Amino acid sequence: MKAVRHHEYGGSDVLVHEEAPRPVPGAGQVLVRVAGTSFNPVDAAIRAGRLRQVLPVTLPHVPGIDVAGTVAANGDGVEEWNTGDAVVAFLPMDADGAAAEYVAVPAEVLAAAPKAVGLADSAALPSSALTAWQSLFEHAGIGASQTLLVNGAGGAVGGYAVQLARRAGAVVTATASARSADRVRRYGAARVIDYTASPVTESAGERYDAVLNLVITSPEETAALVGLVADGGVLVSATTPAEPDTARGVRTVRVSARSDADQLAELVALVDAGELHVHVGARVPLARLPKVHADSDAGTLSDRTVVTL
Repeated sequence: MKAVRHHEYGGSDVLVHEEAPRPVPGAGQVLVRVAGTSFNPVDAAIRAGRLRQVLPVTLPHVPGIDVAGTVAANGDGVEEWNTGDAVVAFLPMDADGAAAEYVAVPAEVLAAAPKAVGLADSAALPSSALTAWQSLFEHAGIGASQTLLVNGAGGAVGGYAVQLARRAGAVVTATASARSADRVRRYGAARVIDYTASPVTESAGERYDAVLNLVITSPEETAALVGLVADGGVLVSATTPAEPDTARGVRTVRVSARSDADQLAELVALVDAGELHVHVGARVPLARLPKVHADSDAGTLSDRTVVTL
């Protein structure tokens, strides 16, 4: 089968589009014929070796932590999926990923793919939407009439966070550039701050019940974001860790998303009901994945990218 792999840690040039052995599903696994995966910054961090202490991988390694595709075969003990079923999953980050024609997936992380979007595009859903869901509802406890600031709403996680928070009845303020501002407003943000025009902390103008930080920030910027949290509130960060403000009862959480098939199934249901939009900015063939990594490393990757097979 064709795959993109890296045989060593390093820059995007270590990625090779090559022939690789087709995986055989083990007990409790499903072999998925990949329709699409999506680029995630975690893939680049793993490739570069920045996470080797916490996420060691066996080299050569296939990136791609999101998958959308169809069931090709079941391993021993798997009965809930049939050949041809359309599925999506957030894959284990320490195993081979979906930048290949086939990937072996633990059956317990699979969910039926949404029917309202193309199968390959569904790969833009799992890890990003689960990160948003868990950040908002498990860690921030967002509910009706609460105020939320989403810092980095133009990105993949941020877009889902705005939609899910608004659906829960929260009043959402979002930071985004002019390029994505209209989309973020359509998602339900009551106010959009252009972070390119002035610092967020100068433009926010109030304190919020919760702040969701999806941007890599300096220690000073992170502390300033904590200052935007109302007394007794919470800052949840998917990027830079933050120190709590115990004097004001402000807690901080560094979120590390996990795969959860039940939550993913709920998100799929929202997509099919028209209540959650899956945004795809670009689609590229598998052979171009090294270029996607290079653009990400250079800071020029501007939008959510789905890799099609």
